[in-house]
Amino acid sequence: MPRAGWKKPETERRLSDLVSVGVLTRVFPPGLVDEVIAQVGRTEQRHRSLPARVMAYFAIGMALYSEGSYEDVLAQLTDGLSWASGWSETYSPPRKSAIFQARARLGAEPLAALFARVAEPIGEDDMPGVWLAGRRLVALDGTCLDVADTAVNAEYFGRPGVNKGERAAFPQARVVALAECGTHAVFAAEIGTYSESEAVLADRLVGRLVPGVLLIADRGFFSYALWRKAIGTGADLLWRIRTDKSGPKPVHVQDLPDGSWLADLRQTHSAAARAAQPMRVRVIDYSIDDGRENTTSYRLFTTIVDPGEVGATDLAAAYAQRWEIETTFDELKTHQRGPRTVLRSKSPDLALQEIWGHLCCHFAVRSLMAQAATHSGHDPDRISFVAALRITRQTLAHPGAFPP
Repeated sequence: MPRAGWKKPETERRLSDLVSVGVLTRVFPPGLVDEVIAQVGRTEQRHRSLPARVMAYFAIGMALYSEGSYEDVLAQLTDGLSWASGWSETYSPPRKSAIFQARARLGAEPLAALFARVAEPIGEDDMPGVWLAGRRLVALDGTCLDVADTAVNAEYFGRPGVNKGERAAFPQARVVALAECGTHAVFAAEIGTYSESEAVLADRLVGRLVPGVLLIADRGFFSYALWRKAIGTGADLLWRIRTDKSGPKPVHVQDLPDGSWLADLRQTHSAAARAAQPMRVRVIDYSIDDGRENTTSYRLFTTIVDPGEVGATDLAAAYAQRWEIETTFDELKTHQRGPRTVLRSKSPDLALQEIWGHLCCHFAVRSLMAQAATHSGHDPDRISFVAALRITRQTLAHPGAFPP
């Protein structure tokens, strides 16, 4: 029964003023969403039943409910209306075709811009696993996502080949990201086609590095050009390097007391390359004795050349933190998206919108987890991503139920 003095909301109240998205509005406030939409030129010129702000939240909501229908996702965004405002009637969402048209009007650009505006490293000064020698630990890596098997998606994204000349079942988008190791927060990303290599996407990404971070990367990313571009940002680097014939050949300069050594990197493929200023690196060679007969050898290059700042053993241990970004991708692909779920969007622009929505959603959940870790004094790695994802879903319909 309606409470005493209740009046039905005025009909001119817009859905964008009423939609309830719980935790998402804490990370992506409505005013900021409107500002980003205006900046990319997607503000509506006339009143619509599904305005751009709602569809921006809808794109993130699809990541929370990746197996739900369009109507199910929008229902989750609006189920809290009666609870929050005392309505005696529930909101009837538009049909699937109207939601699809509204998604198409919005496009991918606002979600990409929203992620770029909000996503950033979130680790606090005393948070475990975030820092090494005063530098924020950040990892670079890539992954692929299956997109809907349509002709336009296949033409745009491409798909991997398989045995005997056959093609994979689904086209794939490639994502390369920067993630904070201690919190698993992805704070920068590039989305490309399957044919674009991780190194190509990384080249567009490393320009967003800043001084005060230590970037960890696997051996597939090294090139002289990418290394030089990355150190030009002022960031420090800690990358694994190939030791076979295809790997770089560091020229020994000096042995260091912790077992590492200084070297110069110089390309020799041309006279201009040989005349260029060499890049000074510190080389750390080691292997891990894990009881197996054939141990794996590792070679790391780092720009931290003074062993007094951080020793070789600590740098080797820090390289292991690169696996945190693998865990991040697992969170996004296995738990948030679903282990066998293919992205639903049947056109490239909407597939990109959906991927940016997933990245926004993951950042929102990880922000919640970092806040909880700070409040409780725990390591963020000790907080369950699955539990935080469930809490985030619950706050969509009942925003007042946000737990401490």
